[in-house]
Amino acid sequence: MRVGADGRLRAVDLAAGAGISVQQVRNYVDLGVLPPVERTASGYRIFTAGHARALGVARRLAEGHGWARTREVMAAVHRGDLATALAALDAGHAELDRERAEIGRALGAFETVLAAPASGGPAPRRPVRVGEVAALVGVRTSRVRLWEERGLLRPTRQRGTGYRLYDPAELRAAQVVALLRRGGYPYEIVGAVLDELRSTGSAQRVRAELARREQELHRRSLRRLRASAALHDYLVERGATLP
Repeated sequence: MRVGADGRLRAVDLAAGAGISVQQVRNYVDLGVLPPVERTASGYRIFTAGHARALGVARRLAEGHGWARTREVMAAVHRGDLATALAALDAGHAELDRERAEIGRALGAFETVLAAPASGGPAPRRPVRVGEVAALVGVRTSRVRLWEERGLLRPTRQRGTGYRLYDPAELRAAQVVALLRRGGYPYEIVGAVLDELRSTGSAQRVRAELARREQELHRRSLRRLRASAALHDYLVERGATLP
């Protein structure tokens, strides 16, 4: 990146160094992602190494937090509102924490399903009615109907009578619901487990996918950590302090 003898940068050089367009540089100034610029007598924007530094920090933040939060954080920093910038960063880390907790609970639920012993006796191969489902999973019929109301079970209806009929797949779903509810898992986790099982048909495959998501979450957390470190150094350089 070419810096003039007077310490100035051309917008085109700043853009080229970051691999973006000159218009994007101008947009970042307008949005507060870059510090305010002075102008020459003829109206041209004056960029400096400080703007290049801010752009580098913004790009590192975007890698960890995305551009929407980056714009919020950098704009707050450049208007001297450090409290708002820190609150935005904390919100991002809190989102990761919630996602990690959800994945952990889902993984625990699948471990419970995989570790469960086979139900006593072979499951019926024909569709069964709600009373038989309740007896097979060890709950009252009202509980099975509640699970249906919550969208966890999807019985069909018998023609003429309207009786609920559960095929072998739905009976297995009822067994999973009963197992996880006894384990104290909330309905949203139970529903997520059933959705995954219905889409893949294999608890092992779902467990592997959740483990992959967990690893990706760790990588995202590290990117946010690097972003926070870059922002911290930038704040120190600017002498930013809380009011």
